Order: sequence, then structure tokens, then C-alpha cells
Amino acid sequence: MTAPKPAPPLKPTPVDVALKLFGDVRAGEGFGVVLMLLNIFIILVAYYLIKTIREPLILVTAVDGKASLFKGPEGKAYAAAAQALVLIGFVPLYGWFMSRVSRRKLIIGVPLFFMACLELFYLGALAQVPFLGFVFYVWVGIFSLAIIAQFWSYANDLYTREAGDRLFAIIGIGMSVGAPVGSYAAVLLIERAKMSLYSMLQISAGLLGLHMLLLLAVEHLPSSRAPNPERTARAKVSRAEVVNGFKMVFQHRYFRLIALLLILLNLVNTTGEYILSEAVTEAAKAAVAADPSLDMGAFIGAFYGRFFSVVNIATIAIQALVVSRLVKWFGIRGVLYALPIVAFGVYGLIAAGVGFTATRWAKTAENSTDYSVMNTARAMLWLPTTREQKYVAKQTVDTFFVRLGDLASAGLVAVGLHWLSFGPRSFAVVNLVIISCWVGVAFWVYREYRRLAMAHALEAHPEGDVGSLQPPK
Repeated sequence: MTAPKPAPPLKPTPVDVALKLFGDVRAGEGFGVVLMLLNIFIILVAYYLIKTIREPLILVTAVDGKASLFKGPEGKAYAAAAQALVLIGFVPLYGWFMSRVSRRKLIIGVPLFFMACLELFYLGALAQVPFLGFVFYVWVGIFSLAIIAQFWSYANDLYTREAGDRLFAIIGIGMSVGAPVGSYAAVLLIERAKMSLYSMLQISAGLLGLHMLLLLAVEHLPSSRAPNPERTARAKVSRAEVVNGFKMVFQHRYFRLIALLLILLNLVNTTGEYILSEAVTEAAKAAVAADPSLDMGAFIGAFYGRFFSVVNIATIAIQALVVSRLVKWFGIRGVLYALPIVAFGVYGLIAAGVGFTATRWAKTAENSTDYSVMNTARAMLWLPTTREQKYVAKQTVDTFFVRLGDLASAGLVAVGLHWLSFGPRSFAVVNLVIISCWVGVAFWVYREYRRLAMAHALEAHPEGDVGSLQPPK
């Protein structure tokens, strides 16, 4: 008998060729990458519409003419703390749902749940339910982390480690572009279309519905249905461990390290936001002292408008043109170490006492690197894990432990201000110490990643030997 002829190699489509500008896209991959890119783009647009609605709902400082602990700036502080408490219940609930449904039902069920929540908030707003703004603020903090975490869990489930290394940076372009588009769309809807905040909830729900349909389109691609030994490799984990995401994280060294990495990252970045806000406030005071006709609030608002615009532009440029090449040349190390190296330079400059302009541009560099390079690194870290771990452990780390870093920063600022009389330079020095620990944790995360990647490859390809498998960079 003659051996069957091998299938002819696929020819690159125009989409594959066009995406070559941004990274190593191979024949037949382009259409799926575009669908995934559009998916995360739509998620970010919906989130920024919802985020715009969130602020006025909680910043109104009176209820029936009386002050309330659940509105205004103080209410925001309590809502941020409440998010961490609610996540303690949300994480096991998500794990329970994931352990009982197929992948398709999971990617349908979670967006449907959030769409139902938006409709309930809409009805609650019409009925003028008390404390709605507080509850909505807590919900948005959970929604923003959970829906993005599930998208990247799905991407990790969909692609092999080799494909993820090549394609995640390109898919991340949708995330980088979605943020500024969503912010601008919110302004247009409010100022030009004169749309009410509550009507924007309906648009956000519609976008989540579109996100769900696009995921179903990805599910119907031949590449999504094709057998893949890396995708189906499973660890021996009990249903109880799947349900309890916290248990899964604490029992695995790699996940504990990723959780600690994100706590330190958010501790540094959120403390840096406080340093920047102090610098902006002092610059505004100086500007008003020099020209009393200036409005301090307008100065601060104009600054942050320009600041966010520049950060968004830089993020898109880095994501589109730098990240995929960084991964190609340096592997996971390149994207894992990039942000702490940049952050060390940022807070070194601030600790040295540089002026307001240098602080602004240094913080721009940090934020744009975080939103591009580090976001890609956070997605890539889960490629050498099992399906259960990609969804449940990642959801736990990307929600609860990220919020834990924000809470740690709030505690650091409170102690520094009220007990130690710290100024911005002192907080910058503390950040330098934390970044040193962050680099050490990143080193151990990288070592564990290499070990898991090799073990996962051997499990998926048992016919191979260690010498024939290329270790990850």
C-alpha cells in the first residue's frame, strides 16, 4: 500500500499577509486572530462606556439632601474595599460554574450573566433604588477584571504555547485600541447624542451580546475544533479544587508566584498614581498662584485628559510594533522584565527629585508599558497550564489578587502620610524597594514557567524526548 499523500500546505490569505506587519502570523491563522482582536476590542469599548456611567452614579454626594457614606469620594474608597470582599464569593461561584459546563456554555454563560446584571441596573435606576451607585461601582470593578480574565483564559485554551507566543501580542492590539475608542465614544454619546447614562447601559449590554456572538464564531473555526494535544492535556485535579480557585492558587507554587507578582505590580503602579496626583496638584496650585484667573479643577482635568491621550497613543504603538518583536527576540523573559526595568527608572528619577514635567513623562512610560507589554506577559504566563487552571486559577489571580495589590497601596499611602509623614520622593524610594522584590519574583516566575512549559510539552507529546523539544525562552 502506498502512503497517503500529505495535505498541501496552506497558502497565506490576504489577512495573513496584512497581519505580518504586526507579528509572525502563519497561513490560515489570520481570520481567527482578527476575530479574537475584535472580541477584546469590543470588551474594552463596553467597559469604558460602563466606566463612564459609574463615576457620576457614585460621585453625587447627597441622598435626599443628606450626606451618605455610599456616595462621593468616600463612597468610592469603601466600594474599592467591598470589591475584594465580593470577589471572595465570586471566585468559588465562577469555579463551580466552570466545573459543570462545557467551554462553549462557559463563554456564553458569563457574558449573559453580566448582560442580565446591566438590565437589572437599568431597571433599578428607573425605580431609583437607594445606593445603586455604590453597588454598581462594586460590580464594575468585578466585571472589568472577570470578563477580561475569561477572554484571555479562552485564548490560552484556544492556542498552543508556540502559537500564543506569536499571536497574543497581535490580539492585544484590540485591547489597546478599545480603551481610547470606548472613552471617546462615551463622550460623543453624552455630549453630542445627548444620551442618558441609563440608555448607555443598553448599548453596553448590546456590545457584550456581540462579544458573545464573535466568540461563537471563533468556536466554529476549523482550528478551534481540531484536536490539539496541548489543549486537551489535563492535570489530576479534584472538582473541589476546581471550584475553589483560592485553593488551586495556594496549592501551586507557580500560581502563588504569579499572584505575588501581580500584587507587587499593582502596589507599585497604584502608589505611583498617588505620586503623580500629588505632583499634578502642586503644579495646579503653582499655576493658580501665578495666574489667579486660572481654575484649579480645569487645570487638573486638562492635564489628565492630555496625559491619558498620550498614554493611549503610546500603548497602541508599543502593542502594535514592539511587543511581538520583544517576544520573538527575548521570549517570555522580554515581556516579563520590561515593566519592572522601566518602573525602576521611573521611580529612580522621582526619588532623585526631578521636576513635574519629567515625572509626567516617566509615569507615561510606565503606564504605557504596563498596558501593552505587561498585559501580554500576563496572558502568556498561563499558556503552559491545564484547561481548569487557565480558567479558574487565572480568574482568581486576575481578580482578587489584583484588587489586593490596590488595597495594599491604599494601606501604604495611609501609613506613609499619617504615621511617617512621607512625601512623593519617600514613596518613590519605597517603590524602588518593592520593585527590587518584584524583579526577584519575576525571576522565579520565569523559572517555573520554563519547567511547566517543558513538562506540559512532554505530556502533550509523549512520543518525543527532552532533547527534541525546544525549551521556551
